[in-house]
Amino acid sequence: MTAITRALGVALIVVGVVSFFATGSEAVTALIPAALGLIILALGVAAGREPLHRHAIHAALAVALLGVLGTLMNVVELPALLAGDEVERPGAVVASTITFLLCAVYVALGVRSFRAARRARDRASVA
Repeated sequence: MTAITRALGVALIVVGVVSFFATGSEAVTALIPAALGLIILALGVAAGREPLHRHAIHAALAVALLGVLGTLMNVVELPALLAGDEVERPGAVVASTITFLLCAVYVALGVRSFRAARRARDRASVA
């Protein structure tokens, strides 16, 4: 999960920076994915140290979950954007959707990893 955490951090930084410049560098809120990415990347680096690994990954997953929840209000406008309807901030809808997808996949992978680790611990305690 450490490498995936770091990759997610970098990907979110790219999404934020690209959306900032794509919107004409006017909306500072376009950098929100980059801020999430910076936090997640820092936690991914911290997770490389064994004593911090578990806590850092849990914290990164919590930040990613906040990313999922925080982007929902823009993601619900995606069908209207795809249908060609007028959307107030189309760049925000696109950036939020990408952020949502990246964070949601990461959370799903984290849950899967936790379940696998728990099964492995349970098998080790039985044996």
